[in-house]
Amino acid sequence: MTTSQANQRLAYATQLAKLFPEQGAWTEEDYFALPDTNRIVELSDGRLIMPTPASDPHQKASIELALALKQHVDANDLGEVRYAPMSVRLWEGKIREPDVLFVRKEHSDRMGETVYGPPDWVAEIISRGTRKTDEVDKRAEYAQAGIPEYWLIDPQRKTIRVFVLREGKTAYTLAATCTPGQVARSETIEGFEVAVDKIVS
Repeated sequence: MTTSQANQRLAYATQLAKLFPEQGAWTEEDYFALPDTNRIVELSDGRLIMPTPASDPHQKASIELALALKQHVDANDLGEVRYAPMSVRLWEGKIREPDVLFVRKEHSDRMGETVYGPPDWVAEIISRGTRKTDEVDKRAEYAQAGIPEYWLIDPQRKTIRVFVLREGKTAYTLAATCTPGQVARSETIEGFEVAVDKIVS
């Protein structure tokens, strides 16, 4: 690409950017007016957040976890399993896209065509650039939204951390940190467990 072509593309991108709200001014209406994409796009405090594309270890962990959870949920008729990209409204103006989520059968009214209400279980897989968001921001937000259980999968450190929202609490309690050779068990999805090696090997 020549310098002239690069400058033309930059000018075009700048003009396009002016058609959209500034960061900090995005609304849910703006968010849902975006064109369909396979990229994860979240809305938080009026800002659009677009994490870097998932790495191969992230993809493997996501697929293995979603398949194991779906098999268990379907076999026991517990509800529905979904995976990103899928918009979840934690509250007005706070939309996240968990890597994997579970909604109980009795909460099927939370499942919409384009956005879900808070699910009953969520998991995030830490990727390059998402550690703080997953470990700090989303952990606090999911607890605030009342999601009973949050799994944090860390392919780099080869761990699965299980966080549970205890009765009467507003922040998660770390229930377990599971490492290779161990089995991670859910406290809120009856009978669900998975070998750590299967997810983060």
